[in-house]
Order: sequence, then C-alpha cells, then structure tokens
Amino acid sequence: MALKKVNFKEDEEAIFDNAVIYKRGEYWHMRMWLPKEHKYARFSLKTRNKSTAKDKAELHYHELKVLEKSGKTYFSQTTKMGVEMYLEERKIDVASGIIVKGRFSVIRTHLNHWLDVIGKDTKLKELERTDCANYFYERTKTKKSIPISQSTVENEQSTVNAMMKWLHKRGETYIDSFDFKKLKRIDKGAEENRRSSFEDHEVDAIKTALAEYISDAEKEIEVAGNYSKAVTGYYLGFSLISGLRRGEQLQLRWCDVEDMEHEHARATPFDLIRVTVRGETSKVRKTRKLVVKDFGYYLGLMRLKQKVSGEKVKERDLRAWLGEQLMFTTTGKSPITPRAIGYHFDKLLEKAGITHLDSRDLVPYSFRHYFITQRVNSHLPPQIVAEMCGTSITQIEKTYYHTTEAKMVSNALADYDYVDGVLVPKQR
Repeated sequence: MALKKVNFKEDEEAIFDNAVIYKRGEYWHMRMWLPKEHKYARFSLKTRNKSTAKDKAELHYHELKVLEKSGKTYFSQTTKMGVEMYLEERKIDVASGIIVKGRFSVIRTHLNHWLDVIGKDTKLKELERTDCANYFYERTKTKKSIPISQSTVENEQSTVNAMMKWLHKRGETYIDSFDFKKLKRIDKGAEENRRSSFEDHEVDAIKTALAEYISDAEKEIEVAGNYSKAVTGYYLGFSLISGLRRGEQLQLRWCDVEDMEHEHARATPFDLIRVTVRGETSKVRKTRKLVVKDFGYYLGLMRLKQKVSGEKVKERDLRAWLGEQLMFTTTGKSPITPRAIGYHFDKLLEKAGITHLDSRDLVPYSFRHYFITQRVNSHLPPQIVAEMCGTSITQIEKTYYHTTEAKMVSNALADYDYVDGVLVPKQR
C-alpha cells in the first residue's frame, strides 16, 4: 500500500512504500501504517543521525512485515503480555517437575517488579538494551522506604534476562537481554554482610514467647483468627527446629514426618522426629531426610487438628489418620499464606522482646539461618550440614563459615587444654 502523503517537509522522508521517518526536536522517529490493525506503529529511533535513522527504520519495517505475513499483530504484544506468556511456559515446567512451585512464585514476583519499573503497556518491540540501565536505582527508591538488598535486585535482573532470551527466540522482541549496569561487588566476607540471624538468648526468648502465643490462641480456638494464629505459631516453631525453606515446609504432609520415640524410647530422653523432604518440593530437586529434636510442635499441632475436627482418634493413630493432609493448613486444601507467616512472625518477635528491629533484616527465613549457623558453630563438617539443609558445600562455606567471636576464641585456643583451671599447651 502506497503512502497517501506525497509532499514531505524538510525533516521527513519516505521509507519503502508505507513508512516515514521524521525529526521531532533533535531526534529521528518513524511511523508505519498497519492496514490490518488500522493504526500507525511508531518508534523513537533514538539518534540524531539521518543515515543511522534510516538503518534502524528499515529494520523495524522488515520486522513488521514478517509479523504481518505470519498473521501476528504488533499492537497486541505488550510487556505485560510477554510476562504472561513466559509464566505460562514456566507453569509447564512446574507440572513436569523441572522447577518447584516456590521457584515459580519467585519468578512471578521478580517479573511483577520489573513491570512496575518498565511499564505494563510498553511494547515489546520498542524495548532497547539500555532501557533497564538504571534498574537498580528504580528498584531501590521505593516509596515505602523498604530496604532492598543488592542481591535481590541481581536475582531479579537474571530472571528478567532469562525471560527476554525466551521472548527473543520466539520473535517477540528485537533484543535478547538488557544491559544492566554493573553493580559494586559485595564483600561476602565482611561482618556486616553476614546472613541475618538470631543470638542464642534471643531464640530462648522466642521459644518461651511462642509457647505462650500458641497457648493463648488454643484457649479460645473458636474465636475468629485464633486457629490461623495457632497453626502459624506451630509453623514458626517447626521452622526453628528444622531449618526448612518456606516452600519445603509448606508442602510437608503428615506422612512426611515420623515420631521416632518408639525407636529410641529407652536409648534417649530426646523427642526426635524424622523429616523427609520430598524431591518434588525441594529447591534442589533431591529428596533428603533429617532427624531433629522436637519441642512439642509436631505433637501439639497434631492434637490441635484432632480437636478442631471433633473426631475421636487415639493418639498413636493420629499420624495415620491425618495421612496425606498438609501439615500447615487451616483449610485442609492450601497451606497458610506468606502474609500470615510474616504477620505472626512480627507479633512473635514483639512478644519475645527482640530489640533493634529497625536496623536488622530479620525475617521468617532467619530461623533457617540460625539453624545452619548453630550446626556450623557446633563444628559439624560442611558436608553433613549441606546434606541436612539441602544446599551445596560451597554455599555453606561461603555464607555461614564466617568468623564469630566464639569461633575465633575456639581457634585461638585450639592448641591448649584446661588443666586445673589453667591453660597449658597440648602435649605432642
């Protein structure tokens, strides 16, 4: 279709048969009429040079022609739609077992943050490699002044570029990735960059507060909100003693946890439970088992489930009765929500009197950090800690083998023994 316009201004020039480049201010732009969509496709060519503008315009022209011949429309593809297409593909990965549900939720969250920065109605074909150069700045200048770590932004950028690569292969974008600005390297060994965790005395206070928190809810379990409060309390307690990731723990079923009292009743006074993390629920896609000491959270939650149901079941038969049901649920169908976990976590810390919360990055995941740190400081080999927690030896050594004061003292006195209260060199 030929252009209707035949007379052009000094800063206008026809490209092929139905496209025009024109200058607005100092920069060149392009418009092309799309007959099937009855609209102009418009592009900012982002150059002051006319020859460069022509080259870019011809590229846009040929891309639009390819879309037209393949039956695709230009205006239907926005960044929001691109994200939706990519997420549908990742849902298939969840169903086929390539990624877990928790990972899918993280990907969706990352891409929603990107849409807030780039705009939901931005055309995929108009994206340039430099459009996210200031992504770190845009993500960290939140209105609520919520601190966002550099590692969080870096993870988001990786997710975004993985999506862009996928879209580019399908001809939905001209670029296969964004050129994010290189960020300052994080000193992983610095004391201020250690994982946020708790001190031993704080955990003691949390356990005491948690027992009261759950008890208060169970006294009036019929009151709205108290059942959720109690179940979430048990979730937090179980998280503290097991060190499981949130996704792993929320997908635990009663058949995945076993009371070992009958096996070791005479051998040990501890209340031990064996936890099986199924491969399909694990971040690393590998089944693992761990044995931990319970503080009443396992049996307490089990008794609560029976009380709420009204069924009369003998205690020794409770696990079989609950069977395949999710452990941490109030509906019986879906697990408790991250929002509920965060809300009751904050209430618990307030009740336990944990101080300086404004300067510490304490979150429910901090219970996992504490769990791992305790085992590291108990001189367990990295391999054993890694197997127990479902992570790599490298990750354990890099993240958790930081130098604490207790460890430095222990290392300094490694060649000495206490003899009658006096430090003396070890005999060799």
